[in-house]
Amino acid sequence: MDATTKERLIRLAEDDIPIHKYFGLKVDTIEKDFVRVKVPFRKDLVGDIRINHWHGGIIATILDSVGGAIGIANFDSAEDKLSTIDLRVDYLRFADGKDLIFEGKLVRMGNRIMVTKMKALQENILIAEGKGVYNFIRAKK
Repeated sequence: MDATTKERLIRLAEDDIPIHKYFGLKVDTIEKDFVRVKVPFRKDLVGDIRINHWHGGIIATILDSVGGAIGIANFDSAEDKLSTIDLRVDYLRFADGKDLIFEGKLVRMGNRIMVTKMKALQENILIAEGKGVYNFIRAKK
């Protein structure tokens, strides 16, 4: 992937997708088969105010976004489309009130189906892992 494409994808992920901008998502790495982003902790992302832990739905949303970003990195055209078919998340530990790192890796890219594995880490400790299955539709040429 060339530098111009990477810059465009980073701008899309960080600034153009409203939910990503709201979360403060910052791209660390973006390739056709791997994405790593950082999301800073904020009080309005807490699920349990008694113990200051991240909301699990926020973690799932960002895992889905990371999986989808791999699909977008594989677009041949701005007219290509991607939608989530299935998302599975296993929560392994509580995510304390600190920043999270999310990684996604391409498992399989078929003609219409893409499969990714994602994980959420906090201080190099695995917090959650997920699997995403996406409907990948290439624009007609």
